[in-house]
Amino acid sequence: MSRISQAFAQGKALIPFLTCGDPDLETTRAAVLALAQAGAGMIQLGIPFSDPTAEGPVIQAASARALAAGVTTDKVLELVRGLREETDVPLVLVTYANVVFSYGTQRFLAQAAAAGADGLMLPDVPYEEKEEFAPACREHGLAFLSAVAPTSRDRIAMIAQEAEGFLSCAVSLDGTEAPAVLAGRAADMAAQAKAANPALPCVVSFEGSDPAQGAALAHTADGVIVGPAIVTLVQRYGREAVPHIRDYIVDLKAALSRS
Repeated sequence: MSRISQAFAQGKALIPFLTCGDPDLETTRAAVLALAQAGAGMIQLGIPFSDPTAEGPVIQAASARALAAGVTTDKVLELVRGLREETDVPLVLVTYANVVFSYGTQRFLAQAAAAGADGLMLPDVPYEEKEEFAPACREHGLAFLSAVAPTSRDRIAMIAQEAEGFLSCAVSLDGTEAPAVLAGRAADMAAQAKAANPALPCVVSFEGSDPAQGAALAHTADGVIVGPAIVTLVQRYGREAVPHIRDYIVDLKAALSRS
């Protein structure tokens, strides 16, 4: 069983997102280890990119801060290599196609796999273009992860049928919908995906900060990805952020266990 599969073997998976190098790579390292100890089932590591168009303003700003601090793809891969010596938590790299292309696709994937990464997510690569990356990822033992959004509609089933590892469901259109609307949308998207691929874990991307709201979104899913709330804590506390994000994850983990 892969590490990604193991993340869903004991209940709902809690998947924090961190932008690598915000505010520095040592803080990212400490945060990953603290989150793993606090119960994170998997951790997404964002490789900063100069034009992260698929992200909201919070993560865009974090990416800019990390780049300004001198973070590079090589440094992120070295971070992953060091983390794999300290923890078995599944690590998924999240970045953009241009980062992989400019590095060299085969070189990037080979080094990511050798470092100990478990999967890759490229939010700017649509389903129709995934064959540029998915077969090469399989060659190196990496899951090429897919995502759907409310605008995916009838394509959800098609994407789910071929998805690997897990399917990420982004349920918010503009960040202003009521929690009940988002929860209903999450349930509908997960149901469509499960009907097409019953064995595929489905997780919901949570853009808020209230643990109870995050747990409610994940009620009909197999887990929840939480990014902006954690990145906001890093922005607020900088190098002192680790205990704050650990406490947040502990609270969210407890809420998930009650859902």
